[in-house]
Amino acid sequence: MWRFLRSISLTKWILIAMVIGILVGWLAPETGAALKPLSTIFLRLIKSIIVPLLFGTLVIGIAGHGDDLKRVGRLAWKSLLYFEVMTTIALVIGLAAVHLTKPGVGVVLPPESSSTQQIVASRPTLTSTLEHTFPQSFFDAASRNEVLQVVVFAIIFAIALMKVPHARPKAAMLGFCEGLAETMFKFTGIVMLYAPIGIGAAMAVTVSHSGIGVLRNLAMLVLTLYGALVVFGLVALLPAALIAKVPIKRFARFVKEPALIAFATTSSDAALPKALENMEKFGVSRRVAAFVLPTGYSFNLDGSTLYLSLAAIFVAQAAGVDLSLGEQLLMMLTLMLTSKGVAAVPRASLVILAGTLTSFNLPLAGIAVILGVDELMDMARTTVNLVGNCLATAIMGRWEGEFDPVASDLAMAQEVAEPLTPLEAGA
Repeated sequence: MWRFLRSISLTKWILIAMVIGILVGWLAPETGAALKPLSTIFLRLIKSIIVPLLFGTLVIGIAGHGDDLKRVGRLAWKSLLYFEVMTTIALVIGLAAVHLTKPGVGVVLPPESSSTQQIVASRPTLTSTLEHTFPQSFFDAASRNEVLQVVVFAIIFAIALMKVPHARPKAAMLGFCEGLAETMFKFTGIVMLYAPIGIGAAMAVTVSHSGIGVLRNLAMLVLTLYGALVVFGLVALLPAALIAKVPIKRFARFVKEPALIAFATTSSDAALPKALENMEKFGVSRRVAAFVLPTGYSFNLDGSTLYLSLAAIFVAQAAGVDLSLGEQLLMMLTLMLTSKGVAAVPRASLVILAGTLTSFNLPLAGIAVILGVDELMDMARTTVNLVGNCLATAIMGRWEGEFDPVASDLAMAQEVAEPLTPLEAGA
């Protein structure tokens, strides 16, 4: 029996716990409400990850590519500009989708230490948030989980680190940040072992408080995300591929396998080696592929960015907080900055979401509601992350004149049994 229980994956345990939590909250509301401390522990642990993970990943993402940026120059700026355009489009689509379907309206979140009225009263204004964007103390900002301040400090710190003339202290600091980030990834993995208990308890509390009807809202949230990702593919990725004259059918053949890996594992990192290999076989030079694809893992997570904008407004809707246009735009700017530090590992987006909700005084209990269906959403957004970065690699290769699909016909023939059509060969 013990061997059988150990063979069940964490994903399956989360789904099992979610079902059990729903049943407990529905059939025994008082018992479900009493489980709130178990979900609170999980949320506190998630919150403790935010600052060290953000700081480590942002410094590595910026300063770690310093030498590459100097070497490739024009490629770097083209890539970063492309990434920002795609990220902005993803944010806009996510924002529009969640306002169109309003999946959070009607959800009643479990009570927290402060009421919704207090949350509304303490919401930051545009002026006050701008004033508090720049930290007077990193440790003060870290202790209060002021994400914007941590991000600003990390960006300035990374730029300063790039300017350090001596290689030894620079390497030491980069090594520390890399070690910090890797340690926090492992820390996240340990916390996720508690996820079935925390999520099950959260679902029990939510259903006991909101009723079984909350499941309709969660289904609407999942469908909204999938629909928004499809729209993003049609209005952003497809036109970009057509403008750059990337052979779409051929690209789909080479990206299919790494995309399936990303979908199944909910981790872009797991698909990176195969994606690099296939992009070279697709015809992109090694120099371009080796820079654009890894850099995109820090700066071009389109699916995660779209999800973050959608999830943040979902929580605001559920909390009954009517954000002004200025506050929503400021939130999108915050997400645009913080998403640059999202690691390509399962559920890292939840850490960024938690930090953003904290910055805007929105209840973290909203994350507890989302966690029950996060696995379904994670598969989709991770796949879009991977496909978007592979396409960015092909587009940059085309713009740099280092993309030759005809020269890689032999590699294609070795990978697939059927011959290429002239269209797929890029003719």
